[in-house]
Amino acid sequence: MNEHVKKPRRKKLPVAQMNMIFLMFYTYYVYFCVAFNDGAMFPGAQADIQGFFHAIMPTWEAAGVYLAWFVFQAILYYIAPGRVVDGLPLEDGSRLKYRINGFSSFIITAAVVAISVWQEWFSLSWIYHNFGALLTVITIFSYLFSFFLYFYGKMPVNQPGKVTGMFFVDFFMGTSLNPRVPPVKGFDFKFFCEGRPGMIGWILVDVALAAFQYERYGFVSISMILVCVLQAFYVLHYLWQEDFVLSTIDIRTERFGWMLVYGDLAWVPLTYSLGAFYLIEHVHNLPVWGAVLIVLFSIAGFYIFRASNMQKDRFRKDPDNVLIWGKKPEYLDTKRGTKLLVSGYWGKARHINYLGDAMIALSWALPCLMGSFIPYLQPLWFAFLLITRERRDDRWCKKKYGEDWERYRKRVPWRILPGIY
Repeated sequence: MNEHVKKPRRKKLPVAQMNMIFLMFYTYYVYFCVAFNDGAMFPGAQADIQGFFHAIMPTWEAAGVYLAWFVFQAILYYIAPGRVVDGLPLEDGSRLKYRINGFSSFIITAAVVAISVWQEWFSLSWIYHNFGALLTVITIFSYLFSFFLYFYGKMPVNQPGKVTGMFFVDFFMGTSLNPRVPPVKGFDFKFFCEGRPGMIGWILVDVALAAFQYERYGFVSISMILVCVLQAFYVLHYLWQEDFVLSTIDIRTERFGWMLVYGDLAWVPLTYSLGAFYLIEHVHNLPVWGAVLIVLFSIAGFYIFRASNMQKDRFRKDPDNVLIWGKKPEYLDTKRGTKLLVSGYWGKARHINYLGDAMIALSWALPCLMGSFIPYLQPLWFAFLLITRERRDDRWCKKKYGEDWERYRKRVPWRILPGIY
């Protein structure tokens, strides 16, 4: 063959398509490992592959329950008591208004679920038995919803974000920063999905799995209690301080497409709860001292996460009158007119809040001990996402601030873990 004749190259799948395939495969695979492979990483003689494929078949019952859940949370977004706050300034200087009532929505939800269980209108064990069907239903819903967001976000009235023009990339990342119906003053899809159906649903799934363990054995293990309590505390704190999310990257800079939709609606409630799922079949006696150490580790991570984010949030709101560790904040002025905080936690690492986040995620897996690697995939994957996001944010800030960002990186050289990374 003539060596100068180039062989035709096989077309490679775009990164967005690969990410979608991988994220869905991962979600289904870890569910298979926990529920149908005895917690093992790779299929073995104990694997019930046929049972897995039967379990993930969608049903109209699961679709009806999830649709009712989604609509119920949307109604609570409108009617639950709360307050309305202004978001951070957009590029044009305007501010969107947000309804902050996530905690009251949770209280109402908990009361409705408790009454439904008490009156035997609904059984919590239904979630365990229909977990796979719910996973597929939510996956299908995420695609349908993302298609709507893709076309709706491209409408001129929504002031589409910086789209690429490539379908799969824009479908994956989104075409609008703040899609609302009607625009500007209407229902905010991204803010709603960020904290309501998935986050509140996460607690419900955990409680349902703990209830099923009690139904099967007549008790709830210390490990199960620990996982449920630590995760519930995380979610409840998020809902109590819901206005804080308005300063996060998800709300400020990420467009709302399949990536965030699937993450909010499927990934959070159905993969973060797999540690509790694993503990149903793998009951063990976690010593009290071990439980205490895990709680202390989680508290330390939560403190770093919370305190660092509060510092930046207060600095953004009032940079000239806030105190950081009892002192006036140190910052770098940029040509864009914004200020980059370089004192307090943010003088130690550029994303030290991610360190606290990673510690919290690890504390959710530790109660499962070392019988399986599967519960630790979630904190490892979470750490990977945080590192990926930090690097993406670094590239974005370098492009945005130019030489000012280089000065900032010299002042604060560590990315997440001071002295190491």
